[in-house]
Amino acid sequence: MQTAANFLQDKILGGPEPVDPRAVPEYKHRKNPDGTPQMMKALAWFGSEKVEVVDAPIPDITTERDVILKVTGTTVCGSDLHLYHSEIVTMQSGDILGHEFMGVVDKMGSEVKGLKIGQRVVASFQVACGYCRYCKHKESSFCENTNNSSLMGFMYGAKDAGFFGYSHFTGGFPGGQAEYVRVPFGDVNLLPIPDNVTDEQAIYLSDVLPTSYHSVVDTEVGEGDVVGIWGLGPIGLCAAKWALLKGAKRVIGIDLVQDRLAYAKEHVGIEVIDASGGADVVKTVLEMVPGGLDVALDCGTFHEPKGIFHKVQKALMLETDNCETINECIVAVRKRGRVGLIAAYSAFTNGLNIGALMEKGVRLQGNGQAPVHKHWETILNDYIIPGKFDPTFMITHRVPLEDFKTLYDKFDKRVGSIEKVFVETKFSNPPSANCPKTTRAADIGN
Repeated sequence: MQTAANFLQDKILGGPEPVDPRAVPEYKHRKNPDGTPQMMKALAWFGSEKVEVVDAPIPDITTERDVILKVTGTTVCGSDLHLYHSEIVTMQSGDILGHEFMGVVDKMGSEVKGLKIGQRVVASFQVACGYCRYCKHKESSFCENTNNSSLMGFMYGAKDAGFFGYSHFTGGFPGGQAEYVRVPFGDVNLLPIPDNVTDEQAIYLSDVLPTSYHSVVDTEVGEGDVVGIWGLGPIGLCAAKWALLKGAKRVIGIDLVQDRLAYAKEHVGIEVIDASGGADVVKTVLEMVPGGLDVALDCGTFHEPKGIFHKVQKALMLETDNCETINECIVAVRKRGRVGLIAAYSAFTNGLNIGALMEKGVRLQGNGQAPVHKHWETILNDYIIPGKFDPTFMITHRVPLEDFKTLYDKFDKRVGSIEKVFVETKFSNPPSANCPKTTRAADIGN
């Protein structure tokens, strides 16, 4: 699939499309006095379920809007598993992964404003220009000037912003599962963190917190709503908390992993449905909520089909994504209900229950890649600093960067009750109070 997608983009579609040259993927590296590159540790992709911590050149300033970060915290995200399983197209061997990270400013171009060397910052997972029609409204995920993928433009009729560490389908930007990272348009894509906010509280402003918040506000969850959430990973857990904060009277979480169901009950206090063993989720929902949910949020994943129909089609590459969760959401909501998709779907599916969608008047809404810039200041200033939302509730483990390969394997297999992991580098601060201490990934689940 990767070979075919790269051939389509490079040979048939004419290669990458022009973008703002200040957003070009990294090509300059820091040099020693003898001209050899200075090296860092980074996690690189080499094929399906093949990732390795390698020595890679340290990035250097490429344009005067760049910032080079020393990474002080990074993580693995559920959407990284799509890369791990080679389900996102135009991956290339040696690509550096990672889209959720924070750090301290190590070096910056002469045109960067409002930042200083040594300042603590968190990065948006999107690379936004700051000046296009979408960026002017802080809709950073739709930036028009930072993703050069002709293939995405061909498939979707438009392009998202460039994303860090997420294949050449999103611009080919090296990611932050590394000791250093280059951030284009640094004063746009980095948020300064005040001293009274810990690294563990700040890092997830990069993705998980804005993404989960966006799924709730974009579907207009409000006072008295009954909300169903499919998928109780970090996004689903946070979405449940946001829904309660926005006034939902009931939140019901659906998952098939026992540890996640237990975690949601203990740490968020919501009702749960065990979807394992072929359980009829829709029947259970409608028994619990006669008439149906007001809002259903798909916070799960497209790469795990449940029924034989979709398993066969995915195996034969007749579809890339499956719509089983979407169909459950459509049937489980009330007439005129809302269904929001924040799960990372990539291309095509078969068997969508379009009849129920139309006849019930359901609003099926692609929440899109969450516009981080639109939400991260609100989340920081109105929720984290006042203590209304403490993101550390979802951190279950802390491991060193050198353990990334083992961590990916265990995270993929959901070993050891993993929810969210703080991955430290040699530049990290010590763990904050009440947060997990450093352990080796090999010990998780043992």
